[in-house]
Amino acid sequence: MTEDPNPDQGWYFNPRTHQVEHHDRGRASDLLGPYPDEQTARRALEIAAERTRQADAEDAEFDD
Repeated sequence: MTEDPNPDQGWYFNPRTHQVEHHDRGRASDLLGPYPDEQTARRALEIAAERTRQADAEDAEFDD
């Protein structure tokens, strides 16, 4: 495997391992992100839950 000369600079959260990952990352299917920084990546599950609540509220509004 060759090293990428332009690696992705994003931060990711791996819900399988509960680890924040940056340059050395797991499989894309195991990651949430990219996020702009480590602190935001650490909040990935909280961010995902909030986005889900927001989407559910929009769906409920649309259904009415």
